[in-house]
Amino acid sequence: MTLAQRALERLEAWPDLSSGPASCGTGRALRSVRDEIVHFHSDRDVDLHLTRRAIQRFQYDLEGSSAIHLVPGSRWVTVHLDCEADIDLLLSLVSIALKALQTRPSAEAPGGCNYHRVAVLPRDGAGTG
Repeated sequence: MTLAQRALERLEAWPDLSSGPASCGTGRALRSVRDEIVHFHSDRDVDLHLTRRAIQRFQYDLEGSSAIHLVPGSRWVTVHLDCEADIDLLLSLVSIALKALQTRPSAEAPGGCNYHRVAVLPRDGAGTG
């Protein structure tokens, strides 16, 4: 089972999320009642929808993580899953996203995810954890 499959399986058990095809046309999505939250595009690459405010609030931490890739102006962050700790990071960020999106002004549309806008390079020692 791939890291993305393990993460998807764990998140599908969350009562606030439902699974379906990603609106971008590639992979599976998990959505809340209000928004798509996560797109699983490959065995390792996941896009996560956050609000602009949440990205700004956690920007320093997000930029400091080798698993996270930010695209300027996007409300989606790309998480590259190389180890079990990255799954835990993704689950924590999904929790933040759910809370942030509940209070997001309805006029703040998410825009398209980062699929095809991020090139992810493996980290040193990838897959060893």
